[in-house]
Amino acid sequence: MHKPPEKNNSKSRKGLRWALHQKRWFGKWHLYLGIIAGAVLCIVGLTGSILVFQDEIDVALNKNLFESLKGQKRYSIDEVIPVVQQKYPDRKFDYVFQTDEENPNATYRFYNFTTEEEFFVNPYTAELCGKRLINSSFIRIVMNIHRTLLIPAAGRYIVGFATLGMLILTISGLRLWVPQQYKKWKQWKAVLTVNFKAGFKRQNYDWHNVLGFYSAPVIILLSITGFAITFSTVFIAFLFMLTGQSPQSVAGIFGQKSEYTQGAKRLSATDVAKIASEEMPKAQLLGIAVPADSSMVYRLDLKSDGPARSGNRIMLMVDQYTGKIVLNSEKDFPDIGNSYLSWLTPIHYGTFGGMPTRILALLGGLMPLLLYITGFIIWWPRYKKQTAKATYVAPKPNRAEQQLNAIREGKLSRYFGFYFKKGIRYALLLLVAAFVAGALYGLISGIIIQPALFAVLYTGICIIVNFIIALLIFIINLLFLAPFKMSKRNTFKYFSLSLAFVLVFLPVIIAVAKLSRNVF
Repeated sequence: MHKPPEKNNSKSRKGLRWALHQKRWFGKWHLYLGIIAGAVLCIVGLTGSILVFQDEIDVALNKNLFESLKGQKRYSIDEVIPVVQQKYPDRKFDYVFQTDEENPNATYRFYNFTTEEEFFVNPYTAELCGKRLINSSFIRIVMNIHRTLLIPAAGRYIVGFATLGMLILTISGLRLWVPQQYKKWKQWKAVLTVNFKAGFKRQNYDWHNVLGFYSAPVIILLSITGFAITFSTVFIAFLFMLTGQSPQSVAGIFGQKSEYTQGAKRLSATDVAKIASEEMPKAQLLGIAVPADSSMVYRLDLKSDGPARSGNRIMLMVDQYTGKIVLNSEKDFPDIGNSYLSWLTPIHYGTFGGMPTRILALLGGLMPLLLYITGFIIWWPRYKKQTAKATYVAPKPNRAEQQLNAIREGKLSRYFGFYFKKGIRYALLLLVAAFVAGALYGLISGIIIQPALFAVLYTGICIIVNFIIALLIFIINLLFLAPFKMSKRNTFKYFSLSLAFVLVFLPVIIAVAKLSRNVF
């Protein structure tokens, strides 16, 4: 039986009012963030797309540096270090790694971080193939633009907050789109495609929606990982805290020292590599950081088989005199730490799933520019139309809006509770969205669970950080503003929403942290 028309009309009007209400709130976030962060995101996205294939591009532009002719015997990475030190005593370096572990003719790359120089060595003859300043190559310039916009000090934070803005833009864009369509099941095909028979404006609007919708899973993961890379210290500290360790333990782990005694002799890189091989027999040595002074340790970067196509990354630190392993990331890091070493950068550049996910990451980097252009074409005519109006008369609030305003103007406890309940709903939606986004990103490569749980975990860390900020603002408000009757309701709204989000996410990310050894 059909429902009475009056009831259907009432529900229709209610749904329309809800959509309009959400448009006002999410629309402002979407518009203002798009205007403020859009240009930065275009630059960061384009450079990120280039960096997805940075190794291939760098090799293509500098074949003489990266490839050598095949010889009789190939030096291993630990064997080439003492040979180079003996043949070129004036060549100081801090770190050595193989440019391409899959290519037997790939050269070894030596870094000197003090002079910002790098030189390349033939793996068969240990002869120099060439040298250059680290920041002089095309890829390094692109990398610096991607990370800092070539702005000293503040640049990396501008990029970091812009990537967070991209995450908010994506979520707000989806929220603007969903309420109008989620009950119109017959129209899903129409809203998920471009109507090529329509005019330019309508096609542009369709392209903006379609590009934003289909790229959302990749953009969400790229945004989360970009933000985590920029604020890596904060994220590492919270990863430790989730397993019951103090943030101070992070400094202790990375501040390992060698036990120097008078007359002690430094072990060679070959000796240290042998120790690492005995500790991790199935791992492949990728790079060695040579101690810069008598108190430093050897740092070895290794790779073993893992769920990600890029492998499971391991870090060893070895005393340069005794050969004692003072750090093994597999044992000394909390289980969840492996998600940072093995998944953060591979997810950001798409290498965790091989070529399919790298292509997705490349396309994801292009999306900010395309969305910025299509969004500007949508916004500009509306902006001109609004500025042409002499006055604006606000519409009279309907009954539902009057009730909402009454709650807002009533007791703070009702106001707090109203937004707390709303926050629970939004947090559950975000939790599902983060999981689905990660799963869809890895689906094309058959790697689903790890990126999905990674997305939930690192979104949860962002939410914890946000809650700490909201709590500090709330306390300041109670201590310094409330006694003078200057309490701001927006502070209560922000805190209630933040509290709801952290209560939903915290138990989930703690559970993920406990499962991380078997997952990541």
